Amino acid sequence: MTKNDTIRISIESLDFEGKGVGRLDGRVVFVPGALPGEQVEALVIRVTASYAVGKLLRVLVPSPERVTPPCPYYEKCGGCSLMHLSYAAQLAVKRQTVTDALRHIGAFGDPNVLPVAGMDEPFRYRNKVQLPVAGGRIGMFSPRSHRLVPVEDCLIGDADNRAILSVVERWLSAAPERSYDEISGRGLLRHLVIKSCTGGRMIVLVANGDRLPDEKRLTDELLSLAGSVYLCVNRAKTNVILGRELRLLGGREQLDDVLLGLHAAVGPLSFRQVNSEQTEKLYTMAVEAAGLSGRETVFDAYCGAGVLSLLLARHSARVIGVEIVPEAVEAARANALRNGVTNAEFFCGACETVFPRLIAEGTRADAILLDPPRKGCEESLLHVLAGLGAPRIVYISCNPATLARDAAILAKDGYGLVSARPVDMFPHTAHVETVVQLVRKKPDTYIDITVDMDELDLTSFEAKATYDEIKDYIFDKYHVKVSSLYIAQVKQRHGIIERDCYNNSKKDNPKQHQCPPEKVTLIEEALRHFKMIP
Repeated sequence: MTKNDTIRISIESLDFEGKGVGRLDGRVVFVPGALPGEQVEALVIRVTASYAVGKLLRVLVPSPERVTPPCPYYEKCGGCSLMHLSYAAQLAVKRQTVTDALRHIGAFGDPNVLPVAGMDEPFRYRNKVQLPVAGGRIGMFSPRSHRLVPVEDCLIGDADNRAILSVVERWLSAAPERSYDEISGRGLLRHLVIKSCTGGRMIVLVANGDRLPDEKRLTDELLSLAGSVYLCVNRAKTNVILGRELRLLGGREQLDDVLLGLHAAVGPLSFRQVNSEQTEKLYTMAVEAAGLSGRETVFDAYCGAGVLSLLLARHSARVIGVEIVPEAVEAARANALRNGVTNAEFFCGACETVFPRLIAEGTRADAILLDPPRKGCEESLLHVLAGLGAPRIVYISCNPATLARDAAILAKDGYGLVSARPVDMFPHTAHVETVVQLVRKKPDTYIDITVDMDELDLTSFEAKATYDEIKDYIFDKYHVKVSSLYIAQVKQRHGIIERDCYNNSKKDNPKQHQCPPEKVTLIEEALRHFKMIP
């Protein structure tokens, strides 16, 4: 197989991005636009030692699930990737994607992946669109390029956006320099951002300058269609859409959005899930999976603007949210105040730094919620949180691969995967969100390490407390489990020597888990309690 060959290939599956996957001449071949069960003709456009990429030329034997996309821009625009697949089949593919990830990456033999929570009407769901501008037109970039495809309407966006696009394009048509040119870095308008919420629409004009020609007339026209219009200045030659300099051109500074009865402020830079209908399903499932009774302390890692934290606060005694973005933490605190929630508090910083500090200070959790970015969680954070022994961990993920990886780490630390419930937040794309419930296994179903007490060289000094007594002291006081191995390591640090046969492996290059710092502190406290160390 070489570049520019025309091949015939049977498609077996879809990858995580929605591309058709087949095998030919010992190579995996990716064919965007092809569907499982189809035989297609493709032009080979790239060949490597292990895989090839083909451009779909013809569908020779179509899948019964192939449909005609209702969007006239579908084949040119890079916004959607699965609109040529029936919606029921899209949901089945996403369920299989999560199942495959948990099986092959997470090594869960038979994961309980429930049917995908889909939409009754999988169009017009996006509450935010970011549309690039070029050559006096507004549209979307074609796949893997910055070639603009002009669009008058996007079927997954708000229908009322059409009127806004029309007003802005009329303004652009007055002079060529009103449109930004990526190559030269000249021109003004770079992107049009439209946010829709319960309180109306917010328009953000992203420009390569702090003033727009005919600014007042444009603002007045847009305010007839929206509650707020902002100018966002971005002069950098970068793919980052929004800049940090903002000016309110007209209307309200913030708009109100309501989600499951909670009010949240929407600003030009604020983040929220783009599918409000499905977000309500997602958050409801997450709260249910946490199994709260009203007495718990809940950790909410990567809490964003805190909406889910506030929902959790309705069903628990205390919620602690941690987020690294300062603006999001400020928004979370403001949202708590706005909704009269007094049992939720928010900390700014990296989760892998803040939570260990809170734990070292004595804070404990009865339930943990994780909603990390696509890259997933830091392994160190997973170990620290698992060490708390909380009965339930709920993990929300937009990336099945990192979800499976992290769930496997938690499984090794004593948690069983009860269920995974995919939620279709992004119909007609390959993306899927998943809510996973993990439950702490009962102590008699797992053992950190087995130690025969007869093998330990007990002196009268250390015999003041057995290993079980030390474990019970720590668990009763902090609800944290520690292994005999960790206790032995800490005892060695303080000169309480164990026999070599306990601590030293007979294998070459032994690798032994070392006691984490937060557990060292707890074990040392127990040793002091039993007067085994000063």
